[in-house]
Amino acid sequence: MTPSDQIPETPQALLRRMFDAAIASAQPARCIPAHLPDPKSLGKWRLVVIGAGKASAAMARAVEDNWPGPLTGLVVTRYGYGVPCERIEIVEAAHPVPDAAGQAAAGRLLQFVQGLNADDLVLCLISGGGSSLLPLPAPGLTLEHKQAVSRALLKSGATISEMNCVRRHLSAIKGGRLAAACHPARVLTLLISDVPGDDPMDIASGPTVADPTRCEDALAVIRRYGIDVPPQVLEVLQSGQGESIKPGDARLAGTEVRMIATPQMALEAAAAVAREAGVTPYILGDALEGEARDVGKVLAGIALQVASRGQPVPAPCVLLSGGETTVTVRGNGRGGRNVEWLLSAGITLHGHPHIHALAGDTDGVDGQEEIAGGYWAPDSLERAWALGLRPLDSLANNDGHGFFSALGDSVITGPTLTNVNDFRAILIDSPTTEN
Repeated sequence: MTPSDQIPETPQALLRRMFDAAIASAQPARCIPAHLPDPKSLGKWRLVVIGAGKASAAMARAVEDNWPGPLTGLVVTRYGYGVPCERIEIVEAAHPVPDAAGQAAAGRLLQFVQGLNADDLVLCLISGGGSSLLPLPAPGLTLEHKQAVSRALLKSGATISEMNCVRRHLSAIKGGRLAAACHPARVLTLLISDVPGDDPMDIASGPTVADPTRCEDALAVIRRYGIDVPPQVLEVLQSGQGESIKPGDARLAGTEVRMIATPQMALEAAAAVAREAGVTPYILGDALEGEARDVGKVLAGIALQVASRGQPVPAPCVLLSGGETTVTVRGNGRGGRNVEWLLSAGITLHGHPHIHALAGDTDGVDGQEEIAGGYWAPDSLERAWALGLRPLDSLANNDGHGFFSALGDSVITGPTLTNVNDFRAILIDSPTTEN
């Protein structure tokens, strides 16, 4: 701590600075340049840029700004996440439920890589959100089928890995199919990870990587969560028509994958801000999963043990975590896993005077709201009750966004042009700290 044993800014300001640092660490302009191939090594090869995801347009701009030679390209990103480019075409589509613009863009992307040869290099820019932005249905399916499955998966409580397993087997472009279409060209994929564990096949459902899972695995996910899907979807899976590209496929022999930004890197950037402020950071994990409200209770319980007993670590400190929790939607609220986690944690904290927290999605969108997350203060419960809000009812209704909006404690960033998943921070003051 500082000599006066005080946090040198308000807890809310410090938490927001940490969140901003996490986002900044994953900005494509910072991550892309070091991973571009050496132009001198390409010889007569042509550089073709493709990609999809919430960060793909910013990634494309970073390529243009740092590539001295000729290139051509096409990438698809979320509405509002476009970045002006001169040589790479940027197309916008819907997320998290796909739309016709995304379907058309995915079809164009496949056409874009037709006819390449061994002298070409495809630079594929992939980030979170690509699953929804490349909704090209497998033969026998329509966009409406894909939309129905997407909505059902989002409400089911399935993990991101489980959801993407289903998506890969209902797609004409994911599960390695995009890389196979590029053959015989070489493919270099640069990934910004938004998934627990950073598995390339789960980032945008792995359009350029081999998929060891099978249609039977996708069917198991549907049965596990009791998801009602159109009969055409069952036919594609049960018949094996939706099988993806498997490891060892010769068409993927010339592919390379590089991870350029991850949730762990973002948490480490936030930890550095905490240290500079004299607060000891503890990273609890970059891949926490589970129901958001359950994870909220657990992490709040750890924070209470720190505050009251100095275990397992002493205060003042900040507990950091990332990953991707899930929300099983039962109410008619506005959803959002970060605000659901924060509301559940806050209820468990029950107004503890020395604990503050912030949770947000690093892409700036929590659920389907253009709000990143929220902030929790020791007086949040009292202020909510004074407004006539019932926190337990808000939680039961999956309405964390409504709760924090009413308090004026929503965290809004606007489009961040990147995505390294969820960010959670619980700040525990020393009892002697003055705020």
